[in-house]
Amino acid sequence: MAEGETESPGPKKRGPYISSVTSRSVNLMIRGVVLFFIGVFLALVLNLLQIQRNVTLFPPDVIASIFSSAWWVPPCCGTASAVIGLLYPCIDRHLGEPHKFKREWSSVMRCVAVFVGINHASAKVDFDNNIQLSLTLAALSIGLWWTFDRSRSGFGLGIGIAFLATVVTQLLVYNGVYQYTSPDFLYVRSWLPCIFFAGGITMGNIGRQLAMVS
Repeated sequence: MAEGETESPGPKKRGPYISSVTSRSVNLMIRGVVLFFIGVFLALVLNLLQIQRNVTLFPPDVIASIFSSAWWVPPCCGTASAVIGLLYPCIDRHLGEPHKFKREWSSVMRCVAVFVGINHASAKVDFDNNIQLSLTLAALSIGLWWTFDRSRSGFGLGIGIAFLATVVTQLLVYNGVYQYTSPDFLYVRSWLPCIFFAGGITMGNIGRQLAMVS
């Protein structure tokens, strides 16, 4: 190569584990499938914690898995996880604000661990009343966003996801699909939006990491 010449850059690679995939549609599909199965796994584990503490109750005729969860819960959570995980990097590109805060898998895994801990606290920790529990989980959820995200788009999407998911849950409970014990926020528990917010931030971070250009 002659002096002064620079090697032309090759095609950009997308994602640390699927970097060999150059087709955008195939890359998107692979990331969606990975996010779906992550969501299914987390749904099974987290829902088991809630049922063991009698936070959620499903009618006997819909119990269909070894984790005592309704059959439709894991697929719905997996689908929501895929949508959220693909939406976050898409919004980042649209706003022209690539997310660069703590972009490594070790940080993502810590974020998942904190999210599981917040969900575990909602089922295991006993407070004098639901207001104290809700305020505590709200602080922990915002702390999760501050520690692992800190983006305006991430916070806005988290709020939107929490609101939409809470409305859908209210409709499901209202129609008798399942129920919460001791509801204090219409038909559900007041801390539920905090869980949805933290879950949105967590899946968003996973989706961003999978979409990271290497």
